[in-house]
Amino acid sequence: MTRKIPLLLIGAIAGAAAAALASQSQVFYGGAAVAADTETYRQLNLFGDVFERVRSDYIDKPNEADLIESAINGMLSGLDPHSSYLNPKNFRDMQVQTRGEFGGLGIEVTMEDGVVKVVSPIDDTPAARAGVLAGDLITHLDGEQIQGLTLSQAVDRMRGPVNSAITLTVVRKGADEPLEIKIIRDVIRIRSVRERREEDIGYIRITQFNEQTYEGLKSAVHKLTKEIPADEMKGFVVDLRNNPGGLLDQAIAVSDAFLDRGEIVSTRGRKKAEGQRYNARPGDIAKGKPVIVLVNGGSASASEIVAGALQDHQRATVLGSRSFGKGSVQTIIPLGPNGAIRLTTARYYTPAGRSIQAKGIEPDIVVIQDVPDDLKGKDKSRGEAALRGHLKAEGKGEDKDDEKDEVSASSAYVPPDPKDDAQLNYAYDLLRGIQVNNAFPPGSNQAVPN
Repeated sequence: MTRKIPLLLIGAIAGAAAAALASQSQVFYGGAAVAADTETYRQLNLFGDVFERVRSDYIDKPNEADLIESAINGMLSGLDPHSSYLNPKNFRDMQVQTRGEFGGLGIEVTMEDGVVKVVSPIDDTPAARAGVLAGDLITHLDGEQIQGLTLSQAVDRMRGPVNSAITLTVVRKGADEPLEIKIIRDVIRIRSVRERREEDIGYIRITQFNEQTYEGLKSAVHKLTKEIPADEMKGFVVDLRNNPGGLLDQAIAVSDAFLDRGEIVSTRGRKKAEGQRYNARPGDIAKGKPVIVLVNGGSASASEIVAGALQDHQRATVLGSRSFGKGSVQTIIPLGPNGAIRLTTARYYTPAGRSIQAKGIEPDIVVIQDVPDDLKGKDKSRGEAALRGHLKAEGKGEDKDDEKDEVSASSAYVPPDPKDDAQLNYAYDLLRGIQVNNAFPPGSNQAVPN
């Protein structure tokens, strides 16, 4: 889960705080401060010595910028699996991902036999309007062949400033000659929310939490409530399976959409004063209709915030398999032209005060998918607890026996055909009253027929 901060404000505050602490240390703890500074400078001198020796004696002349970047990456990745350095290109890519929009063509692509294959054009985008079709093979971009480029490099070339032009050379099945298709780039928005009507149930799939997610949720609910008469609507299924997370503010907004009051999530940093609480405002987008949230081993971070908030407030029943267990918050700290660092700065807690770090959200109703034989053993997410250097579960120490509450390896398999999706179909049956379970609706204590 990512939290963005303004660099200048944080820098000014941090600078002032550092100056104040430094002056206090010199006055009250002068000896300790000098000793600590001496040890720090000694370690930095050690780094300088190693850097100089590598630069001068390594068998091949190394790229000095790469050496520094690797050293920074090593420092940050040694903290935990989610802290890292973002070089300028990776930082730009991350901004595109979280912003949820970019200048481009509007096609979903993959790489096949060295050329880019169009999986599908996105509706109402420049590519769709220009006539690009699913299955088209893109061989050249502005006359330059794609052969030899990675998929990422080809995608970068297809993106560009809005209103700029690019010509695709396309090989299409059934066409005698390659086609030249000129496309004017436009703003492409990544759809993180998709919806469909399932007779008397509204199904909403959230794939990630970017800047478009809350608005996408509002549009989805509005569309479904128009399509399904209120007296027929049984409720909503919110599918967060294999959603890796995203922006903290979007997770809060999505949770708030279904809650009238109460805490959504709290965060606690290194210092007590850094703790924050986020509360819901009046207004339930679902108008009190039942909600079932689907999670699995691939549901992480922001997904777990939403599931935990709705579960603790008994606003939704959580169904599926245990979630990933990422209970930490990363802050993106820009470094001017040098990229940014992603730094773990807080743990988050559900409204009931639960930390799900290295544990995950346990569903109210556990439903395990039938996994095809060829995928058995490959369907499980490693989970946070399996990541090297992960933050320990709350209250856990260094003793291995103390980590018995940490859990991992929950199934992340979702069948490609909804008809085979046991979790989804069980949710539909609950909403329609075909199945009965103590956990649905939340807080109910009705007996379950044997």
